[in-house]
Amino acid sequence: MDQRRPLSSVIREVCDGWSLSGSEQFALRYADGPQLYITEQSRADIKNGTILRLAISPARAARQLLDRIQSHSIDARLEALKELAKLSADPTFATEFINMEGIGTLARLVESGTHFGEMLAFTLTAFLELMDHGIVSWDLISISFIKQIAGYVNQPMVDVSILQRSLAILESMVLNSHSLYHRVAQEITVGQLIGHLQVSNQEIQTYAIALINALFLKAPEDRRQVGALGNRPIKAEMAHQLYVLQVLTFNLLEERMMTKMDPNDQAQRDIIFELRRIAFDGENDPTGTEKRKAMYTKDYKMLGFTNHVNPALDFTHTPPGMLALDNMLYLAKVHQDTYIRIVLENSSREDKHECPFGRCAIELTRMLCEILQVGELPNEGCNDYHPMFFTHDRAWEEFFCVCIQLLNKTWKEMRATAEDFNKVMQVVREQITRALAMKPSSIDQLKNKLRGLSYSEILRLRQSERMSQDDFQSPPIIELRERIQPEILELIKQQRLNRLCEGSCFRKLGNRRRQEKFWFCRLSLNHKVLHYGDLDESPQGEVPFELLSDKIPVSDIKSVVTGKDCPHMKEKSALKQNKEVLELAFSVLYDPDETLNFVAPNKYEYCIWTDGLCALLGREMGSDLTRSDLDTLISMEMKLRLLDLENITIPEAPPPVPKEPSSYNFTYNYS
Repeated sequence: MDQRRPLSSVIREVCDGWSLSGSEQFALRYADGPQLYITEQSRADIKNGTILRLAISPARAARQLLDRIQSHSIDARLEALKELAKLSADPTFATEFINMEGIGTLARLVESGTHFGEMLAFTLTAFLELMDHGIVSWDLISISFIKQIAGYVNQPMVDVSILQRSLAILESMVLNSHSLYHRVAQEITVGQLIGHLQVSNQEIQTYAIALINALFLKAPEDRRQVGALGNRPIKAEMAHQLYVLQVLTFNLLEERMMTKMDPNDQAQRDIIFELRRIAFDGENDPTGTEKRKAMYTKDYKMLGFTNHVNPALDFTHTPPGMLALDNMLYLAKVHQDTYIRIVLENSSREDKHECPFGRCAIELTRMLCEILQVGELPNEGCNDYHPMFFTHDRAWEEFFCVCIQLLNKTWKEMRATAEDFNKVMQVVREQITRALAMKPSSIDQLKNKLRGLSYSEILRLRQSERMSQDDFQSPPIIELRERIQPEILELIKQQRLNRLCEGSCFRKLGNRRRQEKFWFCRLSLNHKVLHYGDLDESPQGEVPFELLSDKIPVSDIKSVVTGKDCPHMKEKSALKQNKEVLELAFSVLYDPDETLNFVAPNKYEYCIWTDGLCALLGREMGSDLTRSDLDTLISMEMKLRLLDLENITIPEAPPPVPKEPSSYNFTYNYS
């Protein structure tokens, strides 16, 4: 195929070769893969060796399918809808079909309620694919269509494929139209969607959570709510949706976190009075408050507030603002015995060893907001969610209650005084982050993890890590390190190249698609060619070279760029703003002015591939993983070599060379 000739001329030549008249009624399509139509705009993407086939033109195909889906024959209509569902992913065909009012026809078929089972599933698939091209506005959707789709979601027994597509359509409505959000919210509630999370089908769970997230994003602050989820093994896409839901849920705390207390607001001051009353007055003493008014300052001091006269001033700093007071009130009311025990236990200690409850609660709330990144936006591709936050209706408050008890326990273990406040908070932060890294599945599991992370255990872990990372600075050790380093770097280089030979799967970034698309790339065993190609699904294990249709000679590679320098990061403004994706992006620039763009699935794969590609080009491997591996391997090698010198002091300088003997006229008797 001559790429310099007009496409119409090429099609005419093919038609003439097969004695077909009316070449304008035909078009070229890929014979493999998605089988997209070839246009003047997309013809540059055709690779050498690609097989194309002659097909009827998009306009002709759209007209025929539009007629067939309105056929009186059920079998003919089913076959037409099946073909339409497949063709609708093609933007060229979609444009022609939509211009013929095809969207309206599909909507009327759904609204009629006469389609069921497989026929309805194909109809909804075609509708969703066509709308996803963004050619027409979602605002054109009728109320009756929304009610019909919502009805499928609310039905107790509905086909899985119909339910999946209905959830996906509702999600797109909510995300793409503010007016449709209100209409969908009238038909579907988060409570109704929670039921779909209890099923065993993870596809349904994923779509349900995606719709819940969409409703959260668009809902006014006063209408947002969340339910509790159970814990079960999940796939990566659902893990991402749970992570997004977790972030959005925590972001509901941002308003209180950034709200300062008004010292003149009586309602807010009453909360502080309530904290004092619960701690010191008891439930059955209604006259206690009047009797103890003169002792308020003393009580506030025992409660651990910094400002004893007017503790409201302690809550004027943001973060944590009023969120700290909310947490303290929850502890005092829901876990009253624990609250009273902490306060009275510390008020009876010597002044220098008391743990100031108020100050600790405020600082702890601020720390928890930092650890859980309250107020931050969710990152693309991140799956870092904590299962325990989906097992309790008041998970945040319960998390605080567990952590404040931990803080009080650690304070006693450290025998801390007021001067040690910051040291205690550092230890508590380390205890919490280490426990969260273990991914406890419930609040009770978190308590068990924290019990094993006492102050003495933290000291032991710190000492162990310090010893494993110990870097001897004496000149002989430095010289030994310098001699070992080239060998270790060569070892790391070989490991990186071996990993490239095994290959990795990468996700394609595009518009919002329901099905993820993947591609695989691996280095040839002789390190001379990069093989890559598209996949229908994420592979299990290695992909044979025969399945990877494209390749790039390593000799053609000019350079490797990362982050914001990548062409695909400059093109996509939405991705450009996403720090997570930006940190995982890299591109291979090769002759003649071509690029192969990557977004690694995680930081580890990013480091492996950027290191390996740099090694191929004879450049320095500069990733964080290389530095970490280099330090670990050198440390291990040096310890092995110095094993026989344990408990022997290595001198800073070599021993002096003795003076030459007065004469060399001496012998050694071997007998």
